[in-house]
This record gives sequence, structure tokens and C-alpha cells, in this order.
Amino acid sequence: MHQTTFDVATRGPSLIEITRDVTMWVAGTGASTGLLTLFIRHTSASLLIQENADPEVRSDVLAWLSRLVPPTTDPAMSYLTHTYEGPDDMPGHIKAAHLPVSLSIPVADGRPVLGTWQGIYVVEHRDAAHTRQIFAHLAS
Repeated sequence: MHQTTFDVATRGPSLIEITRDVTMWVAGTGASTGLLTLFIRHTSASLLIQENADPEVRSDVLAWLSRLVPPTTDPAMSYLTHTYEGPDDMPGHIKAAHLPVSLSIPVADGRPVLGTWQGIYVVEHRDAAHTRQIFAHLAS
């Protein structure tokens, strides 16, 4: 069993790829097979496996999330009461409720088993910069 924490700096709404860091850590454990669990320790950010070839996919995902859950300054969101931490806070919580906060990824041959175009991402839902912590657990 192996465990670590990744600190990921964000700068507002974005998908930050962490595939390389995760892959290097898994390889460094020496485990050839197992199950990798990633868990983000925040309520307004998410984890996602998504295409890593075309950057338009990332921008389209962010645009969709913004349309799905606009800021509390949008009249459509006037029913929300948790607004004192800024217009992006409660929408960030709602977005995180729609996307995963943990991922389970098989490990084979010392690497996470991902498809050709799949990458592992931290999805930042807040407007301000944050440092997000992702806890990794590899059971081999």
C-alpha cells in the first residue's frame, strides 16, 4: 500500500492536468498492479478523467459548467442563500456535487490504465487561485 498527497495550484476556473505527476508517482512506488484511488479534499473542486488531446474539450467543459450553474449574481440563481463567500462559491459547491471528487483507476505494468486520449484533471470551480490537495492511495 502506498499513499501521497499532490498539491495543485489553480488560477480560477480551469481543468489542470495532473496525469504526468500521478503516473510518475505510481511508477516510483514500484507497484506493477493495483488500484489507484484519487480523492480531492475540497467541496468546490472536482476530479475528472477527460480528453487530453484537444484543449477545446477543456474549454467546452468549462463553458457547459458555467451555463449549467451560473454565478449567484445571475437572476436565475436568486433562490440560493449561501452567498456570503462570493458569487462563485455556492455554484462551485453545486458543480462539485455534479462531478466526481474521487477516481478509481486500475494500475497495470506500473502505470495507471488510461485510454490513449485520457488525462486526469483537477477541475477548479472557484474564481480565485487556490491550492488543492489530492490524496492518492495505491493498493497493490
